Amino acid sequence: MDSSSMLQRMTLQQKASLLAGASHWDTVRVDEVGLESIALSDGPHGLRHQLGAADHLGINQSVPSTCFPSASALACSFDPNLVLSVGAAIADEAVDQGVSVVLGPGVNIKRSPLCGRNFEYFSEDPLLSGELGAAMVRGIQSRGVAACLKHFACNNQELARLVSDSVVDERTLREIYLQPFERVVKKARPWSIMTAYNKLNGTYCSQNAWLLQTVLREEWGFDGAVISDWGAVSGVAESIAAGLDLCMPGPRPDYAPTALAAVRRGVLEERCVDRAAGHVIDLVERTRPSRRPRASSSSATTAGDPAADESVYKRNARLAARAARESAVLLENSGILPLDPTKTVAVIGAFAREPRFQGAGSSKINPRELDCALDEFKRRGISVSFSPGYDAYSGEASDVQVEQAVEAARTHDVAVVFAGLPDRFESEGFDRKLMVMPRGHCSLIERVCRENPNTVVVLQGGAPMEAPWRRMPAAIMAMYLSGCHGGSATVDLLYGDANPCGKLAETWPERLGDTALGASYPDFDREVLYREGIYVGYRYFDAVGARPAWPFGHGLSYTAFAYGRPKLAMPLPCGGSARPAAIRVEVDVENTGPVAGAEVVQLYVCPPCECAFHEPRRLAAFAKVRLGPGERSRVTLEFGEMELRYWDAARHAWRVDQGDYELLVGSSSRDIRGSCSLRLAADTAPFPVSADRSAPLADRSALAAYWRPGATRFDEESFKALYAGPLPARTPIAPFTIDSSVSEMASTPFGRLMVRVVEHVMDEPVKKMDEDTRRMMHEIVSDLPLRQLISSGFSMRTVHGLVDMLNGRYIRGFTRAVGTYRRIKKALREHTPALAAHFDRSGDSEE
Repeated sequence: MDSSSMLQRMTLQQKASLLAGASHWDTVRVDEVGLESIALSDGPHGLRHQLGAADHLGINQSVPSTCFPSASALACSFDPNLVLSVGAAIADEAVDQGVSVVLGPGVNIKRSPLCGRNFEYFSEDPLLSGELGAAMVRGIQSRGVAACLKHFACNNQELARLVSDSVVDERTLREIYLQPFERVVKKARPWSIMTAYNKLNGTYCSQNAWLLQTVLREEWGFDGAVISDWGAVSGVAESIAAGLDLCMPGPRPDYAPTALAAVRRGVLEERCVDRAAGHVIDLVERTRPSRRPRASSSSATTAGDPAADESVYKRNARLAARAARESAVLLENSGILPLDPTKTVAVIGAFAREPRFQGAGSSKINPRELDCALDEFKRRGISVSFSPGYDAYSGEASDVQVEQAVEAARTHDVAVVFAGLPDRFESEGFDRKLMVMPRGHCSLIERVCRENPNTVVVLQGGAPMEAPWRRMPAAIMAMYLSGCHGGSATVDLLYGDANPCGKLAETWPERLGDTALGASYPDFDREVLYREGIYVGYRYFDAVGARPAWPFGHGLSYTAFAYGRPKLAMPLPCGGSARPAAIRVEVDVENTGPVAGAEVVQLYVCPPCECAFHEPRRLAAFAKVRLGPGERSRVTLEFGEMELRYWDAARHAWRVDQGDYELLVGSSSRDIRGSCSLRLAADTAPFPVSADRSAPLADRSALAAYWRPGATRFDEESFKALYAGPLPARTPIAPFTIDSSVSEMASTPFGRLMVRVVEHVMDEPVKKMDEDTRRMMHEIVSDLPLRQLISSGFSMRTVHGLVDMLNGRYIRGFTRAVGTYRRIKKALREHTPALAAHFDRSGDSEE
């Protein structure tokens, strides 16, 4: 049944009830019209389906599933077909477990290496992020399961993410941060999209009509459901009017009554409720093919036919191992790799036995199976010894641990050191403060390398890390967070059973100070100014001429590839074909080495830079080619208007300038093997070009920092000129609102009392947590806005009463809130990562 006919049979009350979840993971069902409830689940790199106590922080247990490499790893494959297969595999498990919506992929841009959630995102480059995100969406939806593209938009730091305001100039917003979403929406048609927690240029994303209506639906043609991130809604009527369809999580007993009251008062049009309800109904109906008869609902394992299910998970395990092999990046190799299996090996580092294979937070998977490199060495019959070298949790190394490792390195032919970033260094909920590895890891590597020159370092972690020791090892392999079969994949690569073919999807700086933001990230102000503009990642390094440790697109192989001279092919016919007009560049690539391998051929465009400042080069196309020894292939790289355009902020429109473009073809952004030129003119281009020579950003003196990056700093005054309008007003601490955070309450006597209550309530669960969880909990609770209490059993009336008391209206506030210590404790327990694991959630009845 289509949504319009179903809506005609529903009351306004029933329609409004659809606009918020029935539970933490489920939508509302309406039996009177035959509308089912559907289940949503986290799952950017695997399914985190919870049947028991629910949370969105990765704390409570979930149904076992396959843990694939995280997006930061998978992106290094530069292989959309592989990403599509992973998406389809995750959807297969979703179907098996009764899940209709997978919350992923995330295509937010990696603005800084320090973002605590970078492991969930693909790249610093919008084209690569968009292409891989589109592949993931196509894979998920090929099984009748909805993908939920996230986090829309400009959620690029974890600090204060629920209340911060991302202030981004129009051009940067369009070219860098919205472009991945645009690519995915236009190329893959996701059935749902998730709004970010933060504000965008002064307005919360969940109630930003320009973002959700003008851009997403009218410009891009999105026809799916818009879902809030869990707890991201500030204003009910404002969000529905702006284009939010589904508020999560539930239950939200206040949501429908508030919407209905707004309709009665005339501040919310009834058609907005109809529109949102229609999109929710469409989502339920679109995902109907994914739902099948389930086994007993009391089972906490998987559903469906056990034999069929087992074959799905076995197949997915093999795919997870292949994805880990395809995503590994060989950063350095003096020739020691692949290893000789007759040599003795000192395996050093706790990560060899306790692998860092995934990130923390809402994407934390309960893996059905998990291997480790140490066991794989032994399975192969390699003569090995093992030294932990450091504490797996803290990363610190004692003198005894280091000496044992050094002794092992001294007495074996080869040393393989497993190191990187422990869990506590990166997670959803907080950002890294430094780009360093633990001191224990670094000192261990240095000592072992000095003792044994035949040392190989295997890095595990979700983001770049400073490696001042990088010239010391004979080889370095970056496995990132390689999933549940990263251990066996690592050993396959070390011994040449697989040939590394991954390429870095992000720049690895030598040091944090070399990046555009340096130590100024994360921004501790509520207003986060994107001062660097379009200069993100390799765009910044190229613009200022800085040398990274390893550039974007870098990755070595056990073979070698020779490139011919790139040639510009004729444009594709435009005509009435559904295929967009495009330009092709062809280049011959030959495997000149002794073994089969795969090469990622990259095409970069250098704009003419006549009418506006530009990055020196940008990725315009890529292709992965697999070749046997001595084999040659002609590689076609195709791109079009989308890769050549820039945003004309003065005219609020895209444009492609007439002129001469240089096209660079290479093995990385800094390893260019050949070039050709492209002249675009109005009578020859397969798409419209502009011959207008007037600069849309004419005041070059005010924008000197962007025309000549490095000559001047990206300071606030430069950014104001780039923003070209008044900046959003800074959010004052007082008067307090439902969006005020726990940390801001401490500026009043009553607020300090409330904070002490928070600290007291947290004492008990804190004692039972590991250090990672404690750190995440404190940062999350500190940034928690008061409105979050409504998803913990508080009514909105109670929340407004607390706000009244914070603003000094104690009598009015008390009569509205009637708050009790017990109720406060219950709410805080719902919002700390000990959540269901340590507390009884039955609590008080609804006020």
